[in-house]
Amino acid sequence: MAAGAGDGVVLTSPKRDCLEYAISLHFPTTNNVAEYEALIHGLKIASELGACHLYIRGNSKLVVDQVMKEASCRDEKMVAYYAEVQKLEEKFDGFKLYHVLRHDNFAADFLAKLTSSRELTLRWYFL
Repeated sequence: MAAGAGDGVVLTSPKRDCLEYAISLHFPTTNNVAEYEALIHGLKIASELGACHLYIRGNSKLVVDQVMKEASCRDEKMVAYYAEVQKLEEKFDGFKLYHVLRHDNFAADFLAKLTSSRELTLRWYFL
């Protein structure tokens, strides 16, 4: 478990406008917990922005499979995170989550590394 981690959320509109969010997690976490945290934060932000349909790319195959109902949740934490995602899912007309390799999700991975290293952040990122 990492003693604090970072998440990156990149929201891209149909017109290709991008908003990038760097999120610091100030608690010990696993990669799957960090991935759920990023997903939940991204869903909340997208909902507040009025998004209706989402195409989501995530690095964790386990989280993607759980959310898309291709795998079950066994761990108590994962069950709680999954339940939160289900609540947020109701705010959208639909969303689909796809698994991508970390190197294919460069922008979100960069933001996660930026916040987890606790380096000074750039002025163009929401924290």
